[in-house]
Amino acid sequence: MATDSSATTGQHVDVLIVGAGISGIGAACHLMRDRPGTSFTILERREQIGGTWDLFRYPGVRSDSDMYTFGYDFRPWTELKVLADGPSIREYVQATAEEYRVRERIRFGVRVVSASWSTEDGRWTVEAIDESDGSTHTYTSNFFVGCTGYYDYDQGYQPQFPGREDFTGTFVHPQFWPEDLDYAGKKVVVIGSGATAVTIVPAMAGVASHVTMLQRSPTYVLSLPALDKISGQLKRVLPDKAVYHLARGRNILIQRALYSGARAMPNAVRSLIASGAKSRIGPDIDMRHFTPKYDPWDQRLCVVPDGDLFRVLREKKASIVTDTIERLTPTGIRLASGAELEADIIVSATGLKVQLLGGMQVVVDGSPVDPHDLMTYKGLLLENVPNAAMIFGYTNASWTLKVDISCNYLCRLLDHMDRHGYTQVVPRASSDVRTDESILASLNSGYVHRADAVLPRQGAEAPWKVLNNYLRDRVMLAREPIDNPALEFSRGVRRPDLTSVAS
Repeated sequence: MATDSSATTGQHVDVLIVGAGISGIGAACHLMRDRPGTSFTILERREQIGGTWDLFRYPGVRSDSDMYTFGYDFRPWTELKVLADGPSIREYVQATAEEYRVRERIRFGVRVVSASWSTEDGRWTVEAIDESDGSTHTYTSNFFVGCTGYYDYDQGYQPQFPGREDFTGTFVHPQFWPEDLDYAGKKVVVIGSGATAVTIVPAMAGVASHVTMLQRSPTYVLSLPALDKISGQLKRVLPDKAVYHLARGRNILIQRALYSGARAMPNAVRSLIASGAKSRIGPDIDMRHFTPKYDPWDQRLCVVPDGDLFRVLREKKASIVTDTIERLTPTGIRLASGAELEADIIVSATGLKVQLLGGMQVVVDGSPVDPHDLMTYKGLLLENVPNAAMIFGYTNASWTLKVDISCNYLCRLLDHMDRHGYTQVVPRASSDVRTDESILASLNSGYVHRADAVLPRQGAEAPWKVLNNYLRDRVMLAREPIDNPALEFSRGVRRPDLTSVAS
């Protein structure tokens, strides 16, 4: 690998990272910490660091994972807020980038349209468009790292509601929240029951005249403390770093116990969550609104700080309706039951549209690559694609937990290649390990089903099987030897077998 740490537009670098959100900044910081001689550039379509946390600006936007596990392993989250608001997370990611001198390596405002690998040249060539003037720029690298998340920034998932053109009020998707939207004193209906809906409803309640949460089916909602009082006490006697890692370890174990318990004893966990909700909403709200038909963790659990959603429902600042939409009317929504909900503003919190690698085209030696046809090695490297990684966090725990150990593995992989003089690495899988399950097969959420034709596959066993288990993944990614029969290393030019690479 080259050792020139400077990077300008069009210059060749050791590692090219796409995306300056929590994953891309994490990858860059790991390189700065563990491989300070490695040159790299980050390409970011937006004009700011933050990714998701720069895009989403709806009322109350916050994490749905605790910040002691959502923060980076190497940089403590020092506040006591358990579920932090979007601006605080964005500031945390930006401050991390500044501390590790990453910002100067970022090229903002460029959209990557294609990434092409040449075995003959032993490098990636990436084409990107400058969003400000439409000019095209070319970047080359030895290694490519996709840190673009898994959803489309240009469009969210939007069902086609009959009669939408008849509605005379304001119709909003949270992914594109208008800065000047005034909802004070207005009647608001929020369509949805997921993490976005349970965040928006309490944030708007009390300012709007009334907020109605309209859900097609219930979601499990769990209340967490807004502040970590235990860490607050420990801060009096221990340094921030020690407090952070104690809280992080504790919360990792709690997350794992809850998930494992839901899988092993779904009825017990269902009762536990239901009893918590019932104790907070009071006797006037029907528990059917919080009693899903599926088992806990078949879909993601929703979490709310200090039961804020339950509180606004109990105080009648908001209400909840479980029904389906017949059509939108000029003044609101007509339901299948015949009831009508009046609305000045309808918020369609209906979810995201999955997209991998920011929608770019990937080509290996002239053959287009469709990630859907490939498996992932240790949830990180793409089968039959040389010198490439795709950072993909957890969906059953904090995203960043997987980011940290994946980036640790990436640095170890590059170290291994340097020590042995390897210039290329390609994961290879035998056909008997392949399954038709996607990497998100553990969830049956709507967005997962809609994305089945997009998501990569997984295998029947490690290292091709997605474990969704931080404790096991940490051993696999951070401790197991890099050498593995599934990895093909080479020192010279060798054209890869494209049998299952071509789409």
